[in-house]
Amino acid sequence: MLSRKITFRVRYAETDQMGVVYHGNYAQYLEMGRIAWLRSFGLSYREMEENGIMLPVIQLQLNFKKSALFDDELTLETSLKELPTVRIAFGYSLTNQHQEIVATGSTDLVFMDVNRKRPMRCPEYILKKLR
Repeated sequence: MLSRKITFRVRYAETDQMGVVYHGNYAQYLEMGRIAWLRSFGLSYREMEENGIMLPVIQLQLNFKKSALFDDELTLETSLKELPTVRIAFGYSLTNQHQEIVATGSTDLVFMDVNRKRPMRCPEYILKKLR
């Protein structure tokens, strides 16, 4: 479906003593991809929060294929799996500078009304931008 790519370099602080990216950092990479994906459609996570909408992660899945190393140039492709309802689901593919797959994954997030502290349907203005 709708996908966007970002490219970034692995920083030294993201690695362990062997120069391998620590597994916990991959969740942050996926977040970078989601925020850039939203931004590419003129959607701002900050504005959503200011309007009382949060998107907590309710599911995260990762499959590690190859180690990412310090100073690798990584490309993360973030794809929308389907038009959102109460949930929004993303798929990810992370490759290195040699076009080798480093990891694949997915996340599910839920639209949450901050004031009511309850799930809500995806706002219509977001759906319009995605159609």
